[in-house]
Amino acid sequence: MPDLDFVRREIEYMRVQIGRQRKDILKLQRAGISTASAEILLQRMLAKIEGLCAERDRLKKELPGPTAGKVLGGRKW
Repeated sequence: MPDLDFVRREIEYMRVQIGRQRKDILKLQRAGISTASAEILLQRMLAKIEGLCAERDRLKKELPGPTAGKVLGGRKW
């Protein structure tokens, strides 16, 4: 099972890849070449990122965190 850091790195990597894919699609469009398959690939990449973000959010909820509203060295009123 992947840990939170791995999922975050994978999301960042996929975002870079999506940027490259979008640039490639623009180049193909300027050249007058069909971009249907490239756009389908882009949609699959975006779906994968959505899944990774959901996984990241689930992992973040599972982490034990500080209690809400507690301030380090704060007053107890």
